Amino acid sequence: MWRFSKPYMWDWRVGKVADPKIELAVAVGASSAFPPVLSPARIKLKDSDFVPGTGVDLQRPPYTEDIYLTDGGVYDNLGLETAWKEYDTILVSDGGGRMAPDPEPHTDWARHAIRINDLIDNQVRSLRKRQLIGSFTGGERKGTYWGIRSDVADYPNANPLPCPTAQTMVLAEYATRLAEVPDLTQQRLINWGYAICDAAMRAHMDRNLAAGRFPYPATGVGA
Repeated sequence: MWRFSKPYMWDWRVGKVADPKIELAVAVGASSAFPPVLSPARIKLKDSDFVPGTGVDLQRPPYTEDIYLTDGGVYDNLGLETAWKEYDTILVSDGGGRMAPDPEPHTDWARHAIRINDLIDNQVRSLRKRQLIGSFTGGERKGTYWGIRSDVADYPNANPLPCPTAQTMVLAEYATRLAEVPDLTQQRLINWGYAICDAAMRAHMDRNLAAGRFPYPATGVGA
């Protein structure tokens, strides 16, 4: 669980690097290093870069010299770990995809291994979500959750933005991709993300908040 910040970057087992000279773009790229099976982000450091005694059991070469990083969702898809330890109020925005049924699963070792990893990821994500929602309903934490597959009708608001489920589910099925996204699709995705966040915040955090407006009013969330 490698963390980047301006004062430090730190892994609890490997140790802390104070005042890192890593560019912000490198930190952002490492956080979203995709595809995760390749661990495509690599940082070269020296053992002397680390503050002595700040790692639990791996503060030594080669762990302190060659840092291989992948998408943070592999470890903690909802980004809960650090916030859970420090804060009582937790806000979670979940844009994760849904694992679809596969009527003809591949049997070769490479593609089948990817399917197995997807199953593991899906189960861990589901457990994290249940833990989060359970903490809200049980009074352990304050906060709210909204996801790309949520339904505005499930949030007890007086006046949610118009987001028909049939249209938002089309947006939810839009595949994760590294290619360019059409402007109209971008605007609808942004509108949907804003609308479901607005509904969740007004339902569970502050019912006195005024209803929001779509960032792209003429576009809505679909046709």
